[in-house]
Formats: sequence, C-alpha cells, structure tokens
Amino acid sequence: MRYFIQLSYSGTNYHGWQFQPNAISVQETIEKAFSTILRKKIKITGAGRTDSGVHAEFYIAHFDYHKTIIDIEKNVFRLNSFLPADIAIEKIFHVHDDLHARFSAVARTYEYRIITKKNPFLYKKTYRLYKQPDFDLMNKAAKILLEYNDFTSFSKLHTDTKTNLCKIYLAELIVHKNKNDKQNCNIYIFRIKADRFLRNMVRAITGTLLDVAYSKIDFKGFRKIIESKNRSNAGFSVPAQALFLTNIEYKFNNYK
Repeated sequence: MRYFIQLSYSGTNYHGWQFQPNAISVQETIEKAFSTILRKKIKITGAGRTDSGVHAEFYIAHFDYHKTIIDIEKNVFRLNSFLPADIAIEKIFHVHDDLHARFSAVARTYEYRIITKKNPFLYKKTYRLYKQPDFDLMNKAAKILLEYNDFTSFSKLHTDTKTNLCKIYLAELIVHKNKNDKQNCNIYIFRIKADRFLRNMVRAITGTLLDVAYSKIDFKGFRKIIESKNRSNAGFSVPAQALFLTNIEYKFNNYK
C-alpha cells in the first residue's frame, strides 16, 4: 500500500533532501525514523531534490508498506518524537498505488527571501543585501521569464537532466511587511511557480534578476542571457539559506 507523507523541514543542518553517501540528508534521517517506528526497512521517495541548506515549508514524499497503518495519528506523533526538531511530519495518508510523489506533481512553488536591513532573527533564513536594489526593475524582469521555456542558462552544469525545458506559471516579487517586527525589517520575496525546476535554477535566476535590480544589465540583456542557453552568461547563484520550497501541486483532489 502506498502512503503520502506531508512534511516540512529546515535545511540548515542537511546536505539537501537526497541521500548522500558521506553526509546527512533529510531523506536518510526520515527513512531511519520510519524504519524504527514501523519496524521494517522503509524506502522514502521524495517529490524532488532540494540543495544543501534549502528549506521546505511544504514537501511530499511517499513510501510503500505491506499492510494498512491503523492508527496514523499515533504514528505521526511517534515519528515527530523520534525525529530531530528541524523536521516535522504534518500528516500521512493512503493514496492509490500509481501515484508518485515526484512524477505525479504538476507544479512546484519556491520563494527566495531577501532583506536589506540587518535582523538577527532572520539572518539564517534570508539573504541580506547591503545596497538597496530597484525591486521594481527586478519584478518587471521576472515577468520576462514567462515568455520562455528553455532555461539552460540557469541550470547547474553537467547534470543528468534530459531536458532543460520548463513551463513557468508565475514569477513575481512581493513585499512582506511584518507589523509586529520591532526591527521594522521588510522581507522581499521572489516567488516562482513552474511545472519543474532545474538544479540550481531558482538561485541562478534570482542572482541574475538582482543584476537587473542593480542596473548591471537591462531587460534586453536579461533576454539575451536566457536566449544564449549558456550558464556562464547568467548571474551568480545566491546563497541557499534563503530558498524555501513552499508548495507542490498534484493533478488529483486530496491526493486520491
């Protein structure tokens, strides 16, 4: 029987989602917890990779189990008691056997969170800029992404990806103003939604958009970078600690 897991995690202490032979990953940590609680070797399949240091506010994984899990809520409680504080299981539920956490997903949403003022409570989960950019220029350039579908220029080199084609549904910059924040620190959020993402794609796009925001390149130059299909022409990859996976969408209601 196949079960979906809805979970969240802070990626600070992990070398990404996927199992690494010489480093601790989120996948390995969860598999150990499930295997212990269910008393059977459990293999967890995730919705996709997240790089080292990247966080997930919403993540889906699946596993197969030979029988019905009767008291799911009790097992969720036990798993959360066993797991470290930076990983939380939200729910576990039965789905059809042909549903896949990765391949059944139709869209994913990421957010990259930026601040322009020092804030001791946000520094591990945001990227601080020391010079004020023109966020309006950044937002306008982001809309250009929707006109293209080949994002080779923003892909990590030498990956095993068969295609660099992606459909971007949303790319925008929004401002989060926290009225209760005594530091008066706005968070500038670059939000992007697509059917799939390439390795390092969001961080490379964000870095290149910041080049636009700092007037290092104009809109025409941004288009040329995309059309060149050459990673060396794009901007730098911004740090991982400010990147969050915030949603994964599936083509079925209630995952069933």
